[in-house]
Amino acid sequence: MAQRFNWLRSGRVITGLVIVTGLVLCAVFAPLLAPNDPTEQDILAILVPPVWLPGGDWAFPFGTDSLGRCVLSRLIFGSRIALTVAVCGALGAMVLGSILAHIAGYFGGWVDWVIGRVVEIWLSFPPVILSLILMVGLGAGLQNVILAIILVDWTRFCRVLRSDVMVVAQRDYVAAARLLGFSHWRTITREILPATLPLLITLMSLEMGVAVVVEAILSFVGMSVGAEIPAWGQMIADARADIYSAPWVLVLPILAIFVTVFGFNILGDGLRRTLDTRLTQTERA
Repeated sequence: MAQRFNWLRSGRVITGLVIVTGLVLCAVFAPLLAPNDPTEQDILAILVPPVWLPGGDWAFPFGTDSLGRCVLSRLIFGSRIALTVAVCGALGAMVLGSILAHIAGYFGGWVDWVIGRVVEIWLSFPPVILSLILMVGLGAGLQNVILAIILVDWTRFCRVLRSDVMVVAQRDYVAAARLLGFSHWRTITREILPATLPLLITLMSLEMGVAVVVEAILSFVGMSVGAEIPAWGQMIADARADIYSAPWVLVLPILAIFVTVFGFNILGDGLRRTLDTRLTQTERA
């Protein structure tokens, strides 16, 4: 039983869990945590500095923007958009990419060749440019942002997992499962998938960080949520005009994106190091 929870002893996992848990709590309890309405404008409190700077006001702990909106409240509510896109986008890309990766790596032959060529063609397009092209075709909106991330980033999972599946498929216990009459579906789900799961968890965590950055880029150019919904990329775009007079309005959403991506990445790396028995044995050796 104790071995099942060895991953909790990793400093990387604990650090990542703390950051991700904080993000989840902010997203779930945003109405309770936010000191003000994130969309409420106060023309008498424009560009109020944070409380740690001279002239700060505890009514706006992180200050206000050029429209008198509370920066802290907008950061907290913006975590909802970031978390929604991170979970839904990464999960969709993982499902599509991992299914094709397992099919290509398990069956090989012409099936692997066809899927491999599709991945190569898809990867020939720069991810950010392809996302922008898809958003132009799909239109602005959170659902379309998630769909664009899925359509662009499924290749990350497919390309990396395919080679891992090919290695696992050659092992003796997989051959024994075939000799026992296991169906292809049962062989993949019962014998191959558990072996590739640590890598899948790592890729999922990394993709969640990538999804947060992509959503920030799309909201920065006005192709994500509407102006009435707080989003970190939108906050950065609004803060460009006040970068010299009120730098905190620009720095704080950038810091929120950095910490979130760092949390997802370090969590994935920690889980990879503790769950992957092959990597653990290599480090011990």
